[in-house]
Amino acid sequence: MNKKVLLTGISGYIGNHCAVELLKNGYSVRGSVRNLSKKEAVIEAINKQIDPKDNLEFCELDLLEDKGWDKAMEGCEFVLHVASPYVMIEPKDENKYIKPAVEGTLRALEAAKKSGVKRVVLTSSMVSMLENADKSINIDYNSWTNMKAKNISAYAKSKTLAERSAWDFIKKQNEENPMQLSVVNPGPVFGPTLSGNLEGASMGMFKNMILGKMPMLPKSSINMSDVRDVAKIHVLALENKNANGKRFIVTTEKPYAFQELAQILKSNGYDKVSTKLAPNFLLKFIGNFDREARSMRAFIGKTYNGDVSSTMETFDWKPISVEKTVLDTAKSIENLI
Repeated sequence: MNKKVLLTGISGYIGNHCAVELLKNGYSVRGSVRNLSKKEAVIEAINKQIDPKDNLEFCELDLLEDKGWDKAMEGCEFVLHVASPYVMIEPKDENKYIKPAVEGTLRALEAAKKSGVKRVVLTSSMVSMLENADKSINIDYNSWTNMKAKNISAYAKSKTLAERSAWDFIKKQNEENPMQLSVVNPGPVFGPTLSGNLEGASMGMFKNMILGKMPMLPKSSINMSDVRDVAKIHVLALENKNANGKRFIVTTEKPYAFQELAQILKSNGYDKVSTKLAPNFLLKFIGNFDREARSMRAFIGKTYNGDVSSTMETFDWKPISVEKTVLDTAKSIENLI
């Protein structure tokens, strides 16, 4: 019988790809959605890549509700906790992000622990590793975001606090066979959409670039992630004995500027793409009254460089090239607009 994995947030961009990767690797998947009405759309997205046969089922879970978590864990050996709130716009109240991120993570861990799950793999982010987000830095698996830094976004706070609370939960176990945890930390995630939903932050940005609706780009460099790599490492982390208790940056080996992504598009026939840089002061100024620009403030004028060497070593993995990621994303969006 196939090993069963509870995958929270299966209807999301990363969740879709994680489901495909789990099924391809012979796992059976129980996917959580906030509302079972999303089920058909998820099945349709997954079917584009693989026929799930009898290895896919659904349950309804809410990050802010206790209902259903214990039942969702029944018969599962592993949990991929991918669900987390994310929109580009900085909320008026930061707890709109923080509360579901932290409480949802703890609900998942408590229910997993209670039902005897072996290992949980948690989706975090490089934004929980930005140490001092006020300057350009090198990041590795020991880095943590400074919660008191100026311009830190509510999203970065939510990811940092959720991941910290997960590690604290794991540390507090004192029995012989404690539940295990691995954490995946991607940068900005791109790559093809399976659902056709272009509302998310990555897809929305790419769509605007292709349509020429992004006249200027922020001056900022960070390691980029391909959604297929992110899904792959989530699944490989489930049973790799060297992955227990570790954080894994899953990105390109070097940082790329948004201008470089635009350049790749432009030189491949996407003529409407602008490669113009927005002056830093202008973006910071706009951030005073535009909530979308405010969420980018910590990145403006900075270079963040994540060290992926331990991820590459542990999983014998090499990141997909940034060119392939950019062009596959563009192609996937082109078919929808």
